[in-house]
Amino acid sequence: MSTQVTTRPEPVRDGRRSRRSWWSRWPVWSGRLAALWSLLYGAAGLYWAAGGAGYPFAKVVDDRASASLLEPSRAEVVGPVIAAVGAAGVVAGVLMARGVGKGRARAWLIGYGWVSACVLAFALPDYSLLALVAFAPVLVVFAFTGVPGPQDGVGDILYWHRGNLIIVFVGGLLWAAATLAYQWRTADRCTACGRGRHGAARWTTPEATVRWGRWAVYAAALSSVPYDFTRLAWYFGWPLGITREFLKDMQDTPGMLEIGLGLGLLSTAGGLLTHGLISRWGEVWPRWVWWKAGKRVHPLTAIIPAGTVALVLVPGGLMNTRHVTADMWGANGPGILWTVWGLALGAATLAYHLRRRGACGRCGRG
Repeated sequence: MSTQVTTRPEPVRDGRRSRRSWWSRWPVWSGRLAALWSLLYGAAGLYWAAGGAGYPFAKVVDDRASASLLEPSRAEVVGPVIAAVGAAGVVAGVLMARGVGKGRARAWLIGYGWVSACVLAFALPDYSLLALVAFAPVLVVFAFTGVPGPQDGVGDILYWHRGNLIIVFVGGLLWAAATLAYQWRTADRCTACGRGRHGAARWTTPEATVRWGRWAVYAAALSSVPYDFTRLAWYFGWPLGITREFLKDMQDTPGMLEIGLGLGLLSTAGGLLTHGLISRWGEVWPRWVWWKAGKRVHPLTAIIPAGTVALVLVPGGLMNTRHVTADMWGANGPGILWTVWGLALGAATLAYHLRRRGACGRCGRG
């Protein structure tokens, strides 16, 4: 497989059209939305602390539970913490949106923002987000046909404890966007591209991103191999990393081994597609995509799916670190590498973006 890349920047887009786009104003609305999210979730924490119903981290039956770091916990203990953190988030979000803060105050705001982003997006969620991404096409079908088996509709899959983790994850993304925009803005950088007055940093040049982006792609592709291999072994009757009793239970459950094999093959395919981030066919559609062959691949065509998968892999990997046992290491052990996979895929996606971005439509740099 070829790994030849081009380093020519993308054509400059019409700056006036870019400025009119709502997306171009993300440095402004991200801070406001982060503050609003903190206000609403903090108010929910206060409600739960006062005995309100629906506390999403309470102990429930296994069929309705999640594997979040906070579950199970008591609302009267965690609820006030959620409320306090939410109140602090409102203040921080408003200050970030207004670009207020210098010196130590700026450092505290940036630290609060990044810690909030990482905790909400990576530490608190579980593997549910990854499962939703992997099974999204099937869930769409189930919404119309019903869920096969004992489940009573999609609600038995997307129950409240899982839905809450999606809300928490979105909050983490909002805080990441708000903090990045504030960090650029207060450092006198362009809030659209992050470039400073003296141009881009050396590690962000197309030549540099080719080098470190290639290593990131290789790390991402290799990180999925242990998971893929164990699922393939189970399908052919080898209890690699699990007990024979557990393998027998899977063999006696219709479709269980097939689902595991399918996920393994999907993971392998994802690893192969990752090479598009450093290959020519990731920039120009290859011949086997006959209806687009020879046309330019829009960067977002690769950035959006790769970035989404990278983000949901990390919390799934961190969750697996809490559930590994000696006699069943094959069930969760390979999943620990999802964290490495997500971080490496995120780095490879960033390298692809930096290599293919053109001159900024707002500041004209690049």
